Amino acid sequence: MEPQFWHDRWNANEIGFHEDTPHRLLQRHWPTARLAPDAHVLVPLCGKSPDLGWLSDLGYRVTGIELSEVAARDYFEHNRVTPEVEALGPFTEYRHDNLRILVGDFFEATAALIGSADAVYDRAALIALPPAMRERYVERLATLCGPGARIVLIALEYPMGAISAPPFPVDALEVTRRFGDWCNVAVAERIAASVKGIDGTEACYSLRVMAG
Repeated sequence: MEPQFWHDRWNANEIGFHEDTPHRLLQRHWPTARLAPDAHVLVPLCGKSPDLGWLSDLGYRVTGIELSEVAARDYFEHNRVTPEVEALGPFTEYRHDNLRILVGDFFEATAALIGSADAVYDRAALIALPPAMRERYVERLATLCGPGARIVLIALEYPMGAISAPPFPVDALEVTRRFGDWCNVAVAERIAASVKGIDGTEACYSLRVMAG
């Protein structure tokens, strides 16, 4: 999707994808990551998700990346904290304690700039992108993960063409194809889900980046 598409959605508050509480699959399966207490967790295309606060409350150093400045401002306003704001390369960094949201284009992120990730949480990034951008997204994500990094990925499955995407359907075969060359991939749980009013499936994957 073009950046303007997402800017328009946030400016118009058309954010039906936003959830007001931490995701149940995150809460159930994040403990299997077994991270060090101060691990660096990356949350791509994070919006203003409460998952950010849930992860930061566990003590991790959390970096969200989000295209919309509206989302970043809303997150901190909703949580009634005033972040420090400064430039970080091509991004604008909003930071409070151990949580920061980098406003800008995910595809401009580098490990040298933002730090290598010990873990990644993706609930709304992969499924937000059309196929060609999903390929670029996974390629860039691989450069941001350190050896042995854990990835908790939540994807949606529904009949192709049944609704107007995004979100896009991403099944297990695609997850394996895109991540299998550099990650060990396992399905953690599959649950029924409503996707824009139609029956679908939400699948949680546990991935581990291979060493070397």
